[in-house]
Amino acid sequence: MATSKIVRIALDWTPNTNHTGMYVANANKWYEAAGLEVKFVVPTENSTPARMLAAGEVEIAIAPSESAISFATTDTKNTIAAVAAILQRSTSAICTLQSSGIASPKGLENKRYASYSGRFEDCIVQQMVKNDGGDGSKVQFHGLEGHGYGDDIQESTSVVATYLKTGKSDSTWIFKHWEGILAGTDTLNYFDLEHYKIPYGYSPVMLAMVPGTSSATDAAWLARFLEATARGYVFADAHPDEAARLLCEQVESLADKVEFVSQSQRALQGAHLTSAGQWGIMEEDRWEAFLQFLCDNDIIRSRDGYTCLKRSDVNLNKVQTNRFLPSWHGEKEAST
Repeated sequence: MATSKIVRIALDWTPNTNHTGMYVANANKWYEAAGLEVKFVVPTENSTPARMLAAGEVEIAIAPSESAISFATTDTKNTIAAVAAILQRSTSAICTLQSSGIASPKGLENKRYASYSGRFEDCIVQQMVKNDGGDGSKVQFHGLEGHGYGDDIQESTSVVATYLKTGKSDSTWIFKHWEGILAGTDTLNYFDLEHYKIPYGYSPVMLAMVPGTSSATDAAWLARFLEATARGYVFADAHPDEAARLLCEQVESLADKVEFVSQSQRALQGAHLTSAGQWGIMEEDRWEAFLQFLCDNDIIRSRDGYTCLKRSDVNLNKVQTNRFLPSWHGEKEAST
């Protein structure tokens, strides 16, 4: 029997419903059938998924689209690109506690923001405040412990619980279908980026070293991995409760949280697939709009911070590609 290809996946946080499709594929042995052995890796406070990928510590990294843009504009040694969008619909937002009285981005002036310290994150938040008529330079940014991978955050799986509810900060960036549900009904204010003229990109995405460089992964295993993963997400979208159960069975910290995870999974129903029923596809127009926004507002800069990059300086083909995705539109969905 041929040896399985080991695929290490750096998750972007503790295991949650953004990752369910992969756990479904794993439980149903679809990776095994594709000749793959998947290992899920939760980053520590000493690194990030994208940096782990660049260092060769993993084969796949789950990250926001900003990570793909960051590597495409600063790292000439590695060809790291987004190879699939996990979600088609934006489900993240800046949030505050309703009890804080901060009811809009403008209200973040002179207030604290708990940041993951992403390269573009603070600038995006500042622009949101500006677009709402405020002064973004007055937001008081401070970093989350270990870029959000600190022990307290990992244990609670909630920045809201560890920072906002304890008074350590006033605002942060969350996924509404996870931390929003954990926080409870009528607890948080949400500031959706799109509502404040920020054409946010895909988040999260899957990053990989794309074939064509000396450090690139083999295209065949990547295509097999994405096909099995797509089956998992198609299943999760069609059967959220069963998918949630499969996730909880494989993650010890979620074993007693099946009801919550099911609620989170149902909140994502319809967000995984395109109107044609396909998972993973990324539209160039959506990437283009986000890149243009970042460049128009001088958010993409050289690593030294001195040079603002123009849109013509960023090669979209280095940022993302759909060419390893399966062509089927859901007809291969299998039952457990």
